Amino acid sequence: MNTSETLADLVAAEDVLLFVNAAITATGQREFRSDAVGQQLSLDFLHAYVRVNYRRVYASSLALDINDHNAARIVLGLLETAGEASAEERRTEGRLIAARLALLPPQRVYRLFGEVRRAGINNRRTRAIMRDWLAARPDLGHDAVKYRGGVKTAARHIHLRCPEGAGPLAEVGAFLFRPGRLPRYEHRLLDAWRRAHYEQGAVAELPFTVAEGFAARHGMKREVFLKRAAPRMTRLERLRTHSVTQRPEIDLTVMPLTRLALYVLSLPFDQRAARRTELTGALRTAARRAAGGHAGSWGRVHAVLDDSFSSSGSGQKRRRPLAVALAGHHLLEALAAPGAYRGLWTSGRGDALLVRPWGPTPLGMRVLDALEPGPGGAAPDRLVIVSDGWDNAPAGLAGEVLRVWRKRLDPGRRTAVVHVNPVYDADGFDVRRLAAGVPTAGIRDAEDLPALVEIARFAEGRTGAAELHAYLDRRVALFLGEKETVS
Repeated sequence: MNTSETLADLVAAEDVLLFVNAAITATGQREFRSDAVGQQLSLDFLHAYVRVNYRRVYASSLALDINDHNAARIVLGLLETAGEASAEERRTEGRLIAARLALLPPQRVYRLFGEVRRAGINNRRTRAIMRDWLAARPDLGHDAVKYRGGVKTAARHIHLRCPEGAGPLAEVGAFLFRPGRLPRYEHRLLDAWRRAHYEQGAVAELPFTVAEGFAARHGMKREVFLKRAAPRMTRLERLRTHSVTQRPEIDLTVMPLTRLALYVLSLPFDQRAARRTELTGALRTAARRAAGGHAGSWGRVHAVLDDSFSSSGSGQKRRRPLAVALAGHHLLEALAAPGAYRGLWTSGRGDALLVRPWGPTPLGMRVLDALEPGPGGAAPDRLVIVSDGWDNAPAGLAGEVLRVWRKRLDPGRRTAVVHVNPVYDADGFDVRRLAAGVPTAGIRDAEDLPALVEIARFAEGRTGAAELHAYLDRRVALFLGEKETVS
């Protein structure tokens, strides 16, 4: 391979990693250092650029741990430009879209179907994808109550046949398009919705988000309503209402790690201290669950964790970067060999449970500390940095420390260094990097850290497009294979 071909492969690999990092971290919402408009414009450009130049990679990204916002955007982009793909590409894309839609939250899918209708995408393939997804829903009557507008839009777009007469589909059709025509419904939720207009007791039978509106209409006290609705709340609904009242109770042991970290950070310091045993135990349990088979396999692990003021995030993503760092702290502890983990916060705090966004970002000083040999005089096997990359006390020290370390002190790469960044930099179309020789990956949920470390190795510049495409092909095969096994 000549020099120009090698350079083209490296550029292609960098473009792909650029997009993957954005698809993992960016949601089009305001960040600490950029507004929502800048985020959306930056994402618009990246999606268009990668779809046009690397369509195969664009579709394959659906098999990666990207966030739901970008997964929905990729599905819409593929459906909107189906004419640009070959027949074989359309078949693969169709399978990827179906598999990804099955994993997305239903409200996100219904919102996507609304965008499909507004965009005028109405070919036979699109209607088949939508029809198959609706047919796979476990209870379309429940969806009709909870996501009424979304179900109605999708049914109209695919010309869903809802015959008159008896049967579940007939009742859903009457509920959506002929309300008030039936004196009662056989479906429990459909009939509860009918009765809730005049019967206060029926409100508690409805999904929580629907019941809230009826409770307000009936003038029910918030505390009474929450107590009655508790048995039918989802885990996230319990979490959202917990700040209003101590009811309903939350089972912390089953919460995902990053979501649990967000909950912990939302508590006042006195509550965190008073519930230290409970909260720390729940975080460690969630971390062990997230580590899975990787638990204890990473050897000596040192981590630099960013709790500077910028980790407060924004009004739309409040404390998200700090939550990723807190969750990452506990996950890395679970991944490391027993007793071989050391976590260093940029603020110098030693109590992870009481961290808060504060002060500058002295990453360089903490990286120096983290590279110090641990017990027994051995250097860490892995150094993981969880930060938005804005090293400013002094500026650029972390990158220089890592450059000198890699070039002069550890040219044999005995210590694997990786930087995971939870914040998308709209101006740079990527997550901010500390140094050219340090692999960097975007991260949204700490649970994805083991998989992201594998992706990050492609960012070192020592592998080209062929290796990256092979990795994506493996992920696609695994993704589709698992989906087929489940069905």
